[in-house]
Amino acid sequence: MEQRRYPGHNHWFYESQTSPRTSQAAPLVPEAALIDDRFLLECYADNAVVQALLRTNQPALLAARDLAQLLFPDRVVTSLTHTLTLYDRLSTALTVAQVAGVQRLCNHYSARLNPLPGPDSSRESNNRLTQITQYARQLAMQPELINASAITALDTVGLTEPDIVTLNQVIGFVSYQARVVAGLQALQAQPVRWLPGSTAPPDADATGFDQPAHWQPVLKPLELRYASAEQLAAVTRCQSLPGMQEAVWLLAHDPAALYGWAQLRQHLSHENTLAEATAARILGSRWAFRLLAGNDVLIEGVDEVSKGEEQQIIALAAQLTRSPERFSAAHLQPLMEAGWEPEALFALIQSVAIGNWNSRLFYALGEAQ
Repeated sequence: MEQRRYPGHNHWFYESQTSPRTSQAAPLVPEAALIDDRFLLECYADNAVVQALLRTNQPALLAARDLAQLLFPDRVVTSLTHTLTLYDRLSTALTVAQVAGVQRLCNHYSARLNPLPGPDSSRESNNRLTQITQYARQLAMQPELINASAITALDTVGLTEPDIVTLNQVIGFVSYQARVVAGLQALQAQPVRWLPGSTAPPDADATGFDQPAHWQPVLKPLELRYASAEQLAAVTRCQSLPGMQEAVWLLAHDPAALYGWAQLRQHLSHENTLAEATAARILGSRWAFRLLAGNDVLIEGVDEVSKGEEQQIIALAAQLTRSPERFSAAHLQPLMEAGWEPEALFALIQSVAIGNWNSRLFYALGEAQ
């Protein structure tokens, strides 16, 4: 018997639902779906300083834009091993954007999700979407809530290893995107939040950050004998990156996302590991934290450092990690008064943002117990 599909979605809230409606509700900002730059979402002003900043960072921004197109294309072809639909991806992106509270992202992903047919009305499809949404919300809000049971629950509702890897890359990318957009808007003294945000969860417990970190894949990695040419190329490209020897064969389940993620990392500055380490300490990724040597000052907590430029960097990274929707020009002011130029500030913002992606990715796929 053919399964029914309903066109209407009440998907502005976290729990995406389908409802039998004859006419579909329009998104709050329908034109947000038509933006050409699907990474920065046109959050930049037409002035000399911002345009110079974008030109200087063009390689990284183009890599991020390519990833946005890769993860959220106009059409997704599913298969037995790759079952995530475009609706699944955009619904997940909207959930992460809502957790981050960056309204521009909420508008964009809501507008793109709106015209798509939702899952059918079967109990299995409802359970599947509910589990995906719950997982996305937990990983976006508080990664320490993710454990092996959460991964098993995704498997139970029919997600394959490639699906779960892709889902985590989607969550990581939107977490990164939200903080780059929030930071760029703060550099222009633009508001990020138009609606009240949520209370930030507590930072991760200090236990284990002073010990050697252990990373063990929670899913079955790709086997060499089954690897495609695209997967082998992605593995070859990425296995020399720090910390990737253990993770590369698992992430190769989605070789395009793995390659794009590695390309982005190559174009970002790696001078300020303190910002990335702050994100890892807050989010609980002990593996990502230990990869960034020389940041033991953060072990007891990111709010314990009380003086100097180091404290100002940590404070900025902490604010952008915990509450990107509340990030503003005021959080940049101490470093600006210390002589930091917009280029250095934007590099710092991107370090925090990629730290948020890496920490969630490494934690969910290798540290969750």
